[in-house]
Amino acid sequence: MRKPELLAPGGSLEKLKTAIDFGADAVYVGGEAYSLRTAAENFTAKELREGIDYAHARGKKVYLTANIIPHNEDIEKFEGFIKEMAPMGFDAVLIADLGMFDMVRELVPSLPVHISTQANNVNYRSAMVWHRMGAKRIVLAREMSFEEIAQIRAHIPPELELEAFVHGAMCISYSGRCLLSNYMTHRDANQGSCSHPCRWNYKLVEEKRPGQYMDVFENERGTFIFNSKDLCMIEHIPELVKSGIESFKIEGRVKTAYYVATVVGAYRREIDRYFADPEVYTFNEEELKELCKVSHRPYTTGFYYHKPDENSQVYTTSSYIREYDLVGLVLDYDENTHIATITQRNRFFDGDEIEIMQPGEPYFVQRAHDMVNEEGEKIEVAPHPEMILTMPMAKPVKKGAMLRKKK
Repeated sequence: MRKPELLAPGGSLEKLKTAIDFGADAVYVGGEAYSLRTAAENFTAKELREGIDYAHARGKKVYLTANIIPHNEDIEKFEGFIKEMAPMGFDAVLIADLGMFDMVRELVPSLPVHISTQANNVNYRSAMVWHRMGAKRIVLAREMSFEEIAQIRAHIPPELELEAFVHGAMCISYSGRCLLSNYMTHRDANQGSCSHPCRWNYKLVEEKRPGQYMDVFENERGTFIFNSKDLCMIEHIPELVKSGIESFKIEGRVKTAYYVATVVGAYRREIDRYFADPEVYTFNEEELKELCKVSHRPYTTGFYYHKPDENSQVYTTSSYIREYDLVGLVLDYDENTHIATITQRNRFFDGDEIEIMQPGEPYFVQRAHDMVNEEGEKIEVAPHPEMILTMPMAKPVKKGAMLRKKK
């Protein structure tokens, strides 16, 4: 039984480093082109090199996403892009399109290729075809049950790896292939510019009664017919491991560094707990509570156990649940005085209850007190974005530790 890779999103250099620091084994990132997340900050070439060096120095991997559904003009420019990316030292590239796959194999045969979930891999025959052409890993479509995954694993060779999403947003379209966004807003989801119209509030209009808007589902707040709950599989680590999935993937390149730190940290701890003693393992309920401290929709297990039903949708709102704010990041810590230097991210006051989370440690709670600004003045509130202040800490903290506060 191999320990699975924990694969995290890296929407920026800060998020890549955060993911690595909080326990990810690998990070997937996008360059300034060919990535399915144009809303993410993505990376310049210089930042990519820095991020790869940061990960490799810590024994971690970085995967390049180039998984758009390309048109002719995309193909014409892709050769230059992949030649620019190849020398940087990526551990693999994610591809969804057969033509782009062929170009990578021809131009950089030494670069491992992972087949993106956008390729809609849901059966072992397609997995075997990709494998024969040289793919190292298949990223399974989200529309897969444990039973189907086990069948694929049984029909493919051990060296062909399987990757699957275990946490994050679910798409109403088949594994992310959506035309609704393009049709309604001229923003192509298959080119990385999804406007998420599936989350909007819809009403029904009958042809001969224009202007009369009827609810599809009776609710005074509206009807969100495509508004899926978020995937969360942290309570099911044993089943994920036994299914034969080699890489547990977290969705969220457009999420915050705080989101990445919290989610990666929770899954890291729970995976490690399971492998420490699988025979006596029981789920730690505190980790699910931890995952509820980030911006999220109500959680679901997606397709893993059965096809989603009416209980897998959110019918009341398209908004996220946001109960905690990131209020500060630790820039430095003096072990002699126990004082941390902090950069403020959201306003907090003297006396506020603050939770401090950091890599490799359980979070702890303390009150904010004796805060001092850069001028050496004692302050009752940290009101200004990015302001620098100092504050005594109840326990030692590391650079990069995050301070959060319940709203």
